Amino acid sequence: MSRRKRVYTRPETRDARYDSALVGALIAKIMQRGRKSTAQRIVYSAIERANQGSENVDPIELVNRAIENAKPRVEVKSRRVGGATYQVPLEVSVNRQQSLAIRWIVGAARGRRGTPMHTALANELRDAASNQGSAVRRRDEVHKMAQANRAFAHFRW
Repeated sequence: MSRRKRVYTRPETRDARYDSALVGALIAKIMQRGRKSTAQRIVYSAIERANQGSENVDPIELVNRAIENAKPRVEVKSRRVGGATYQVPLEVSVNRQQSLAIRWIVGAARGRRGTPMHTALANELRDAASNQGSAVRRRDEVHKMAQANRAFAHFRW
């Protein structure tokens, strides 16, 4: 029998302005201490600020491109075989890809000290959409680690 708890997926929440599940997930990740209206204000102003100066008609296009560029395709997980622990590369499910990408983008925005959160998030979204920035660098590090440990791929199960 499995020792882990059963994983229940929450129903996706869509945001009020764009009716997008991706923006709803971004708002949920930004939110702290239940302050949803503050999180919405931060995300919406960040999207508007990230789209300033671009001829993009759809403001969600930049967010989709940023998340898509930050998604990891493979990751490594520790597996104990015999007495040794190996870093085994595994493919990442679609839900986890999106979750990790959002987590990395928000974490990189929070790491930018000295700037307001909506400005930092806008800069991070713009960087990720152009395949730069901390979140994309993190994805590349994860891919490099998986590439380096692909000799242990036969330990996946």
